[in-house]
Amino acid sequence: MLTARVIGALSEIPALQWDALHDGRNPFVTHAFLAGLEQHGCLRPHYGWTPQHLGLWDGDLLLAAAPGYRKTNSHGEFVFDHAWAHAYAQHGQDYFPKLLCAVPYTPVTGSRLLAHTDAQRHALVQALTDACTNEALSSAHVNFHTAEDDAAFDRTWLPRIDVQYHWRNNAGWHDFGEFLAAMDHKHRKNIRQERTKVERAGIAFRTVHGDEASEGDLATMHGYYLRTFRDYGNTPALTLDFFRHLARAMPRQLVLFFAERGRETIAGALCLRGGDTLFGRYWGASEPLPGLHFETCYYQGIEYCLREGLRVFEPGAQGEHKLARGFLPTLVRSRHWIADPEFAMAVGRWCAEETASVQRYATTLAMHSPFRADH
Repeated sequence: MLTARVIGALSEIPALQWDALHDGRNPFVTHAFLAGLEQHGCLRPHYGWTPQHLGLWDGDLLLAAAPGYRKTNSHGEFVFDHAWAHAYAQHGQDYFPKLLCAVPYTPVTGSRLLAHTDAQRHALVQALTDACTNEALSSAHVNFHTAEDDAAFDRTWLPRIDVQYHWRNNAGWHDFGEFLAAMDHKHRKNIRQERTKVERAGIAFRTVHGDEASEGDLATMHGYYLRTFRDYGNTPALTLDFFRHLARAMPRQLVLFFAERGRETIAGALCLRGGDTLFGRYWGASEPLPGLHFETCYYQGIEYCLREGLRVFEPGAQGEHKLARGFLPTLVRSRHWIADPEFAMAVGRWCAEETASVQRYATTLAMHSPFRADH
């Protein structure tokens, strides 16, 4: 008999037991990443994140788990449910707190039901709904789960989809020139012009892994992260200590790209590497030079993937401008369980309409691929 337990801090679970539940290809579900967020001041109460991880235990042995959080707002989720919260408020009900199974601040697809069998995944989903019922929470949500997780959810869990833009080297390109050669003339020319502008500005790039990063490198990258978030009116939750933690605990998975003019660093991008994929996360710059954002965030990442033999580059959420630079539309998933039956029916209809709209949108985007018809 498995016992379901709620854990208030990932440090209470041995790292070896947690990491034995996944294949290690996604850096964001590792014990080091998730525990680091908790230990280094990234999940403060006023940010709305309270750890509430779910585990299935056989005595002292962890057999399955799901990263969980009690949420009191929608901050840092990237699945926008503000309309749902507004609807609850209009009917005199509270949408918050709710239960969320996800990776904080990280719109990256990965397994959320960490288990080795379908039965264990089903049990984790049941534990999520039980936790909602026992604590009188409005709802449970599983964000950016994999297609393989789908089978664990029954029909009471409402599906949602959205679109991101991912680069994939399915053609076996060996270098950036081969990648460009697969594009039509217009897009190939535009990318070359963008890269030329950066080169003519005297900008060179330096790639640094976590174990190669100096204290100055980490502080500079964190400063860019803070600047970008504040420029857009968002709350920067990640601390410099967390960046330092990533460099120590995930030394070859942390990848930094720095744009430099002479001895001056003027921009940077932070990525994480896992399996065959590079994940773009944060960027910032001290000067608004033409083409600098695209070079730092996209083209340097593509160059890295081609050099390192990585097949996929996920540069982050949103952004139709990525399509013209070789990042094609990809559907991402989430699941939602609503405790109130009437709200569940209403939200279900809304999700069905939204899904049809997103699918039409993705189909339209795919028709505007920058690649030649023979690629």
